[in-house]
Amino acid sequence: MKYAFSTLGLPGTPLVRSAALAAEHRYDGLEVRAHPEEPLHTGSPRGDRAAGLRAVTAAGVRVLGVAGYARVAAAGEDEPVLAEIGALVQLAVDLEAPYVRVFPGGEGLPTDRADANAVRRLREAAPFADRHGVRILLETHDSHRSSEATARVLHEVGHPAAGALWDVLHTWLDGEPAPQSRRQLGEHLGYVQVKDVASAQDLTPLGLGAGVLPLAEAVAVAPPEGWLCWEYERRWYPDAADLADRLGQGRQYLEHLVAQGDRAE
Repeated sequence: MKYAFSTLGLPGTPLVRSAALAAEHRYDGLEVRAHPEEPLHTGSPRGDRAAGLRAVTAAGVRVLGVAGYARVAAAGEDEPVLAEIGALVQLAVDLEAPYVRVFPGGEGLPTDRADANAVRRLREAAPFADRHGVRILLETHDSHRSSEATARVLHEVGHPAAGALWDVLHTWLDGEPAPQSRRQLGEHLGYVQVKDVASAQDLTPLGLGAGVLPLAEAVAVAPPEGWLCWEYERRWYPDAADLADRLGQGRQYLEHLVAQGDRAE
């Protein structure tokens, strides 16, 4: 198993600092939040991208994925969504990242229309991503938070460069047991996002193992050669504890869960 964390937990932090923290606490990679308020995003010049890649490489880690905000199921014209995905893919190429995260974003639309939007746009974008060695991952989130809804779209897309990012929080909020989520996503699964919270009513981020999410069950069914990425949403909860102080414990906890799963086999 390989381990990463999202820079969402370190809002505004230069990539060189995030990479150093990853190396210090024995993480293998970073999920880079590609938002205009961050130091590196789709509008960043080539020099900044090259410097970011050098910083990550020098630290001995890699960029796992570029966490974008394109909403593939949303209402509106296709062209702006496809252009945003294209820019995210190019950023992933520049950072030598294998994955790009996109959201559904189809809230307020009839299910069939939201599905059709997502299928059409992912079918259009997937061959471009594939040519660049990048896989677009639709996160289990918002209008398609369940694995069933995400897999339904991806079955229709039918392209290997379109896959799923399993956010354990959102499938749990939808009432899905972890084994069911894993089974539904099947070969679509790219990697797994883990986190912890106090309850369904209080989503303030906690240290891994300090909350109620079924992390042991999720890790037990995660691909053994895949990635676990800790998404600590401090950007939305500024009063939460500093992620940098929790990275060591989080890495140890994930190792413990993986070892538990290995002993159970």
